[in-house]
Amino acid sequence: MNENNRTQVLLKIFSPLIAIALALFIGGILILIAGASPIAAYTELIHQSLFTFFGFGDTLKKMTPLLFTSLGVMIALRGGLFNIGGEGQIYLGALGSTLVGLYISGLPAFIHIPLALFAGFIFGGIWGLIPGYLKAIRGVNEVIATLLLNYIAVNLISYLVQNPLKEVNAPSPYSPLIADSARLPVIFSGGFVHIGILLALIAAIIMWVLLELTPLGYQIMAVGFNPIASRYARIPVKRTMILVMVFAGGLAGLAGASEVMGLKYRLFEQVSPGFGFDAIAIAFLSRGSTIAVVLISLFFGALQSGARAMQSVAGVPVTIVYAIQGLMVLFIAIALAIESWVKFSKPQT
Repeated sequence: MNENNRTQVLLKIFSPLIAIALALFIGGILILIAGASPIAAYTELIHQSLFTFFGFGDTLKKMTPLLFTSLGVMIALRGGLFNIGGEGQIYLGALGSTLVGLYISGLPAFIHIPLALFAGFIFGGIWGLIPGYLKAIRGVNEVIATLLLNYIAVNLISYLVQNPLKEVNAPSPYSPLIADSARLPVIFSGGFVHIGILLALIAAIIMWVLLELTPLGYQIMAVGFNPIASRYARIPVKRTMILVMVFAGGLAGLAGASEVMGLKYRLFEQVSPGFGFDAIAIAFLSRGSTIAVVLISLFFGALQSGARAMQSVAGVPVTIVYAIQGLMVLFIAIALAIESWVKFSKPQT
């Protein structure tokens, strides 16, 4: 391994850690400016989110949709595609599971739950299929397509819960409750932790096996690395692109399904507070590693869970946590730019 390749490997390993450390450091400066102690604030955040019963439950609850959606963004990145549509795919997945939970009845839970989850995956997958088809067949930029589909999905759900799906005499837009047989079992009541977190971890294991140990995973990575060379190698590039986006949308759809089936038990106008956009940051920080996606999803879940406690105990505004997340994305983008420069620069002789 020459010096150039060694530098690239080191950047790939350490750039996410450096990005997180720098973001937390600057976040500490912002906390100081806000008149609080960074050490006290971060200590409270870690303690409340990871070492208290209800706090850790809340962390796992927030981690579940983040993990599902970031896996979807990651597989798209492996295939050379930028899935910015996780938010819309979450909304469609939530709609699919809600429809099954509302309008299919008389089924035992061991059939109703998988059916509702499958509907969430299919609805999200269809929302990923659209930009995948447009990219592969029509050459439409997937970033633009997925971003615009986010707005369509949000407004579609808004219309449905305000009109045909609205609960009778509801004070605000939301659907009726789904059937009990379509609800995910609760693992423990602290933070309303349901089996969705176990399903997300299983999805991560399946994703690792798919990408690392199967011919399909090789095809996805080959297309992402060089679609032109993949065509010469007789890899079905267009079909692979479409399949990747279906998987990406389906995983995000499971995030929406888990929110409805495991937490809210009905469809609300605001299904997601931005999990789809947080997932983009997680996927970029993970640098294509499934294990890193799991760990960083946990980290983001802990940040969001401990933010309120940090505000109430240490007097630190919640917005600083969002600033820290944004800074992580900024620093990992800088690291990617540096890595690209190192990759294409000629090694010194």
